[in-house]
Amino acid sequence: MPDTQIKSEYGIENIGFNPKKNVYWNSSVPFLYEQLVGKREGFLSKDGAAIMETGKHTARAAKDKFIVEEDTSKADIWWGDYNVPIGEDKFDNLLSKLMAYFNEKDIYVQDCFAGSNKEHRLPIRIITEHAWQSLFSKYIFIEADADESVKHIPQFTVICAPDFKADPETDGVRTGTFILVNFKKKMVIIGGSGYAGEIKKSIFSVMNHLMPLKGVMSMHCSANIGEKDDTAIFFGLSGTGKTTLSSDPKRRLIGDDQHGWSDDGIFNYEGGCYAKVINLSQEAEPQIYKAVNSFGAVLENVVFDKKTRELKLDDNSLTENTRGAYPLTYIPNSIQKDHFSHPKNIVMLTYDAFGVLPPISKLSYEQAMYHFISGYTAKVANTEIGIVEPVATFSTCFGAPFMSHHPKVYAKLLGEKIKKHNVNCWLINTGLIGGPYGVGKRISIKHTRELLNSAIEGGLDNVEFVKDSVFGFDIPQKVGDLPAKVLNPSAAWEDKADYEKKHKELASLFIKNFKKFNIEDEGICNAGPKV
Repeated sequence: MPDTQIKSEYGIENIGFNPKKNVYWNSSVPFLYEQLVGKREGFLSKDGAAIMETGKHTARAAKDKFIVEEDTSKADIWWGDYNVPIGEDKFDNLLSKLMAYFNEKDIYVQDCFAGSNKEHRLPIRIITEHAWQSLFSKYIFIEADADESVKHIPQFTVICAPDFKADPETDGVRTGTFILVNFKKKMVIIGGSGYAGEIKKSIFSVMNHLMPLKGVMSMHCSANIGEKDDTAIFFGLSGTGKTTLSSDPKRRLIGDDQHGWSDDGIFNYEGGCYAKVINLSQEAEPQIYKAVNSFGAVLENVVFDKKTRELKLDDNSLTENTRGAYPLTYIPNSIQKDHFSHPKNIVMLTYDAFGVLPPISKLSYEQAMYHFISGYTAKVANTEIGIVEPVATFSTCFGAPFMSHHPKVYAKLLGEKIKKHNVNCWLINTGLIGGPYGVGKRISIKHTRELLNSAIEGGLDNVEFVKDSVFGFDIPQKVGDLPAKVLNPSAAWEDKADYEKKHKELASLFIKNFKKFNIEDEGICNAGPKV
């Protein structure tokens, strides 16, 4: 075997594997490249990025995720739409089938950590049937060094087999695809989906369950740090700009998606980035563009020219959710260490397709808590001809599919830290301005960056604000040379009556959504919009 394999003394036989073929332990990037090309798992771009197609699933199969209902964790779980129970017997039976399947395959193992903070990091093991998903895992998580690998004992193991499908009738799952999380056995099993995001998000779900039990806030956010040791975190759902806005040449990138906030400060859960790359441009996002056009990057469902191997980043024929994974070190001004200072600013990102939220507004503590629990963004329902009205999407804590506790648990932790460290909180709309869908245009990244930088660098400390008439948050009246029509939606809409109608329509959706959380804090409940 041409590659140096670093095998843990705690082998996969300890959890029931009986492999009959090759087991590749903690393989190097070149070796995994050779494997994925040799086994025709994917292609190489002209710049050396590995390009994969993930088949039927080009995004997470949220409805196929289950949590095993067992005595050690069931009391802590907020059972519902995203946390759906499945019996221990069903898990055990499916695991047995999966292991029998793997025993006839080459197996790739990566020993890693989730969490850079050594006090809170979780030793994990990722077992895959495809070399490219092992490469993905090597990037996304924090690699164990040679000494750590030998002694590595995983506290959670992910077993992923995209080509293995369940039998819904006998296995108790919805389809042939499944993602099962078992907190008692400290395992996740995944089958029927080649989308690598399932691996990443399953560990995030695990961290979101375990960290709050230790008093650590677990967050779906990106983070960066300025020259004055001023960290900022960015909450936001997919497509709102977390990765783009945190990758700022003027500030150092801590991480683009998942972080913890302990008594020491914030820390990255990951060692890499997983960026959405549809319509990525060198001009608007030069750091990410260079990263995905580099040897070693792993691209999912990105279309390319079969002759020249040039990437077609604006081609969505396979999916709108094209993705690129790469080590954090591919971003030139990234920074990696155990932990960082407590945030001075929290930014909540939303894509408002109604066109009524301002590009930036300052939130009080209570408003910040209200918007964190709400987790609002919007999308345009353009999947059917003639439908042009925006659809509001609420994902509590800006990451509902990955949150196993009740939102109150995360809100309590965040609220305590905001108060203790006197954090400034902002709401930034990266969506439409100047009118509703069909009239308004998406705010430019240039303008958003200018607003963002003004906020986190103290440029809005002494400006005058005006209150939004419905939502109550504060809108700056002047930021640099930006015109009033950019800053305040009420000045941008030509049809003022239509603006007021849409403004109140969105507010009503907020109010309806918030009722389901049964929040007792009157201050937070009263911080929402009024109609």
